[in-house]
Amino acid sequence: MSAETQSTSPKNAPKNAPKATQKPNRTRTPTPPITRERVSNTDAIDRTLHAAQARLTAGLSPAALALAWRDWAVHLANQPARQMDLARQALEDAASITRVALGLDQPSTEPSPDDRRFTHPRWQDMPYSLYKEQFLRTERWWHNATTAIAGVDPAHERIVSFITRQALDAVAPTNIPLLNPEVTEAARTSAGQSVRAGLKNWLQDSAVALRHQTDLPLQPGKQVAISQGAVVYRNALIELIQYSPTTEKVRPEPLLIVPAWIMKYYILDLSPENSLVRYLTNQGYTVFMISWHNPTEADRDLGLDDYRQNGVMAALDAISAITGAAKIHAAGYCLGGTLLAIAAAAMARDHDNRLASVALFAAQTDFTEAGELQLFITESQLAFLDDIMWRQGYLDTTQMAGAFQMLRSNDLIWSRMIRRYFIGEQEHPNDLMSWNQDATRMPYRMHAEYLRHLFLHNDLAEGRLYAGDQPVAISDIAAPFFVVGTERDHIAPWHSVYKLHLLNQGPITFVLTSGGHNAGIVSEPGHPHRHFALLHRPADGPYRAPEEWQREAPVQEGSWWPELVKFLDAHSSAPTTPPSLGRDDAGYKQLEPAPGHYVHEM
Repeated sequence: MSAETQSTSPKNAPKNAPKATQKPNRTRTPTPPITRERVSNTDAIDRTLHAAQARLTAGLSPAALALAWRDWAVHLANQPARQMDLARQALEDAASITRVALGLDQPSTEPSPDDRRFTHPRWQDMPYSLYKEQFLRTERWWHNATTAIAGVDPAHERIVSFITRQALDAVAPTNIPLLNPEVTEAARTSAGQSVRAGLKNWLQDSAVALRHQTDLPLQPGKQVAISQGAVVYRNALIELIQYSPTTEKVRPEPLLIVPAWIMKYYILDLSPENSLVRYLTNQGYTVFMISWHNPTEADRDLGLDDYRQNGVMAALDAISAITGAAKIHAAGYCLGGTLLAIAAAAMARDHDNRLASVALFAAQTDFTEAGELQLFITESQLAFLDDIMWRQGYLDTTQMAGAFQMLRSNDLIWSRMIRRYFIGEQEHPNDLMSWNQDATRMPYRMHAEYLRHLFLHNDLAEGRLYAGDQPVAISDIAAPFFVVGTERDHIAPWHSVYKLHLLNQGPITFVLTSGGHNAGIVSEPGHPHRHFALLHRPADGPYRAPEEWQREAPVQEGSWWPELVKFLDAHSSAPTTPPSLGRDDAGYKQLEPAPGHYVHEM
């Protein structure tokens, strides 16, 4: 089905979603579809203006910002008692800072445990301890002033708090060279060579930025993504890689991995020692991987259902033809996991029983607690984002990377700037850092549908998302689930991933692992300082709240990858002879060696 026809549907959304354990009413109408594009001349003028504004606002909607600030200001203005409390706190902070400056008191304010900006020992010495004390008290005051204001819309509160935090972070003493003891000490001990090295780093990075091209330290097919295999299927959207077996016998049920298309697929096939692909092939599995095409302006009308049909379903059809397997395991990471859940629900609806199991890695199916990305998900912000993408046909890699960097500006922007440009340190990127630079674009239509139907309206969880010409429900999926959340995930918080328990009553094995959205998944055996907790809920088992689950699940040291293999083994047949690499007589030739062509698209 084409991108244009797949979104055709009735206009009015249902008022009430079906309960999690109920099948959806197939006659219910979905959230209004994303229209192809507005065509009037006045709209074109407005959209061009908004696209130009985005260059000055880092993609944030001025209207959304204005609405948020007005909401906050009006409610705070009508709370005189809260204003008096803030004024009292400001006076107390000023008095305390004065006493510290006069040497009458010691600094008493400490940063949060995850704030690593003030770890250098000299931040405990005057005058640097005074700078730190003043900044942390100011930061605390503004946090109290912008949060928990009665009556403020939660989305507006997130925006005001975020913008305030960004402004404060920009003027933190750690970011001002003369106020940062680490910078001044590096300049003194190196006789100024750190400043010279920092200037050199800045000139190099500026030259790369002017070329509008990313120089990857580690190249796919050379240092990373080097597992042996071949591209056995290609269409306009995907290449399907089949990896060579590394054991004499393999399980009859192959495994399809569906990665996110926000970045390149090879986060799951990095270096040989931390490649999930290599680990699974060494455990006796025939592994297939989707490698997504990096969309251009010509792909602007590709929709979410195109990704399902020409991505997941096309891959499953190819795997069935190549291996002859009656059952196929499937695993999805991040956005790829969400797409896999949609595809699995559509398969269940259509009585396609090929899935032996479904594994979701840091992937959400309910978006009511979708993490810090919710900051950018309001009607105003999405309309502005539509206009940015409308002009170019896609969301650019730099625009996407900028949004993620702002969410963790201290770690990804300011700390890097200080260390690279003021201290003069050279970066030694590892495979995960190199992969993180290998971003992709997002088609205009698909990205708009994804943000509106999933993040804004939560249509998948509430039975309103259409796949093809009918809605789907996660409750229809009968295959057992293996679900992984990570403790420090800012993109798919584990509480959000855990909500699958409310949407499906089948057997679910849930794993909570240490690390974040990326490093928690790339958690190979032997990696130091890793742990995980795991509990299995049988079909129709009682629901545990996330906090209760965390109290009851025993914590184990090491990697969760062996647990995935145990799960797959439990739902697989006895090992047999490996299938051929591709299958000429079925029309699936070996087109080229892995990692293929699409992974190199810039």
